[in-house]
Amino acid sequence: MHEHTYKLIDLVGTSTIGTDDAIKNAIAKAALTVKHLDWFELVETRGHIVDGKITHYQATIKVGFRIED
Repeated sequence: MHEHTYKLIDLVGTSTIGTDDAIKNAIAKAALTVKHLDWFELVETRGHIVDGKITHYQATIKVGFRIED
C-alpha cells in the first residue's frame, strides 16, 4: 500500500429530497473540479421547515482528497 497525503475540505450539499441526496449533490459538484476524492464524513445535518413540513435539507460533510505525488 502506498503512503498518501490528504487534504480536507468542508462542503454543504442541499436537496429538497433528503440528506442522502444532499450529500450526493455536494460530492458530484466537487468532483467537477477536485481530483482524487476518496472519502467523506458526515458532520452535520440541518433542514428548513415550512408549515410543519421539511422543505429543504442541508448536509455538511468533510471530504478527503489525495494530494498528487
